[in-house]
Amino acid sequence: MARRSPRQTTIAAGKSERLHRGDIMSPEKRSALMSRIRGKGTKPELAVAALLAGTGLTWEEHAKDLPGRPDFVLREQRIAIFVDGDFWHGWRFPAWRMKLSEKWERKIAANRMRDARNFRALRRAGWSVIRIWEHQIEKDPAGCIARILSVQQATGLASNRQAWHD
Repeated sequence: MARRSPRQTTIAAGKSERLHRGDIMSPEKRSALMSRIRGKGTKPELAVAALLAGTGLTWEEHAKDLPGRPDFVLREQRIAIFVDGDFWHGWRFPAWRMKLSEKWERKIAANRMRDARNFRALRRAGWSVIRIWEHQIEKDPAGCIARILSVQQATGLASNRQAWHD
């Protein structure tokens, strides 16, 4: 019979073990680093703005009157676009949540719940919601703008169909 490591035994017993081993930075250094992270004008947002500019669409940025303050809003088509960072908004969060301290796990989980609540509120109000992840912009910017244009065309068709029936 093969010997199991303590971690394998914990996993086999159905318990999950936190893999976080503490921060490598002092609280002061970590605070200084975190204070430099911006919520607006990030590189992924600038990349999406440049892509949108190439399409001839008009948009608003960070509309305060909508839930979640979407990064980009195509108001006429009722499309809200969120450009989300992989870490802060928890892309594939279940796969790496145990590597975080409990504080950060709670923070990212709360961000994900808030995002879901905002997306739901927008959809209930008749908006199409597009979420673009940071890694998608880096890997396939053309695919990101294609998604936006696809939704834009679909909402245009839907509003035209509604006008025909009125």
